[in-house]
Amino acid sequence: MPSLRSSLLSLAFLAACSDGTGPDNLDLDSDNPESLSETIAAGFSITEVADFNSPWAMTFLPDGRMLVTEKAGTLHLVSADGTQRKTVTGTLPVSSAGQGGLLDVVLHPQFAQNRLVYFSYSESRSSGKGVALARGTFTDGTSPSLANVQVIFRATPYVSGDGHFSGRIAFSSDGHLFFTNGDRQKFDPAQDPAATLGKVLRLNDDGTPAAGNPLAARGFHPAVWSYGHRNLLGIAFDASGNLWEQEMGPQGGDEVNLVQPGLNYGWPNASNGSHYDGRDIPDHRAGDGYEPPKVWWNPVISPGGLMVYSGKLWPEWKGDLFIGGLSSKSLVRVDVNGTSASKGDQWNMNSRIREVEEGPDGSIWLLQDGQSGSQGKLLRLRPAP
Repeated sequence: MPSLRSSLLSLAFLAACSDGTGPDNLDLDSDNPESLSETIAAGFSITEVADFNSPWAMTFLPDGRMLVTEKAGTLHLVSADGTQRKTVTGTLPVSSAGQGGLLDVVLHPQFAQNRLVYFSYSESRSSGKGVALARGTFTDGTSPSLANVQVIFRATPYVSGDGHFSGRIAFSSDGHLFFTNGDRQKFDPAQDPAATLGKVLRLNDDGTPAAGNPLAARGFHPAVWSYGHRNLLGIAFDASGNLWEQEMGPQGGDEVNLVQPGLNYGWPNASNGSHYDGRDIPDHRAGDGYEPPKVWWNPVISPGGLMVYSGKLWPEWKGDLFIGGLSSKSLVRVDVNGTSASKGDQWNMNSRIREVEEGPDGSIWLLQDGQSGSQGKLLRLRPAP
């Protein structure tokens, strides 16, 4: 474990930047991330807390410790200051090719009582590859583990390919589990009622479809909450119960959406981007039957991770969205006002930001994903003195 290294970083602003010239089947760009000492970000004091191998997601335990996933399949229990870690046993075998691997990790809302941890991962089966959702009971101690691990949901169908698994998890205030399934780069499933691909799903905490989902009576899979999505890599509820989601567009057209029950978000029939081969996709327009994004980017930011900020350390950002930028190598803020949203700041981080979470004290924590041959890092952001 490396020692902590802090850098006070100067004020600056960087506009979005991404060439967007190739498919995102691997979520890679060709540039090697530069050292953090060269990073420019606005008003943050940044601490490099720990190194990881292609980290993907993190969540905080009630005592301030963290669970951190690595794409290759390892789940880490990390001390609150980042100086110590243990491997958590009990996770399931993953298929880590392309965008696959061990993906999201969250706690059950009643974790203090039931110790349940949920995680998503990609797997290979006889019918192809897909994203699965599992849960287990967390046991602490010198050898932390997940016991009684069960797969509680699998995407439908499993298909060929290693892209667009999505796999983000969020719990609503009433205890329902929302789970994102990407389109798996197959286009058609996002509009297919029988498939869960390209959808936001609403489940009970045991993985069964929740009662009252809005599209079941129309012949959709009973778990579907909304559809017409592409590659959903961030999902979070705000204090008012609004569900926000961000997803990668094709060549242009990354989106932030306010997810509402039963709505069709358009993919692949409507997008503010175009296909990688140059073919046009109709833009979102009034009256087309598709719900338009609240915010979109062109050039893209390649969004990874999403959180709604509480305002503890930066009161002026209370309720705003924070998004990691992959190819844009940035941290992005979206200004939220009720159910409206607009672009806020975009700070250059000089590295691919895969995950964004808020710490118990209101600090902002980031995971650099460590691709292009470099080590991934866990970072903590606090206000500059």
